[in-house]
Amino acid sequence: MQNYCKENLNEIKNVVSKLSDAQYTFQSTNLFGSTIGQHVRHILEVYQSVLNGFETKVINYDDRARNLVLETDTNSAIEVIDEICLKLTGNQIDMQMVLEGNFCLAEGKKIKIDTSLLRELAYCLEHSIHHQALIKVGLLEVKCLNFIDDTFGLAPATIRHRKQCIE
Repeated sequence: MQNYCKENLNEIKNVVSKLSDAQYTFQSTNLFGSTIGQHVRHILEVYQSVLNGFETKVINYDDRARNLVLETDTNSAIEVIDEICLKLTGNQIDMQMVLEGNFCLAEGKKIKIDTSLLRELAYCLEHSIHHQALIKVGLLEVKCLNFIDDTFGLAPATIRHRKQCIE
């Protein structure tokens, strides 16, 4: 799972490395004012939530830093992608963890759910792919679709299915 996550993050890194900060922070009309950078930051902070939970074995996606630098500076985003990939390289085993969060609008409704590292990394990957589809919309608007291939933002199952339909 870690290798799939790293491949996905490096795909994002490849796109981010080609964007100017102006393109990265362009407020997309089609995305209701959000930016490519905001989607990248969100992806990275979800991964960081998992990595931050290694020692305590508790993951809490609600407690993300929401670091504005990651959504406005491509170099900072690339640095964090490299850091996450390095940490993923060193952790090849599964471990039991707890997902902690408030899944409703009311305050103080935190619950805990048993989970595992690999399950949460699978979530990170699926979540990342979902946001890549939104990033693709932003890339269209800044006329940078040539920075990605046709499978960017598609789930592996979708890619496999499309290949079967062609054969």
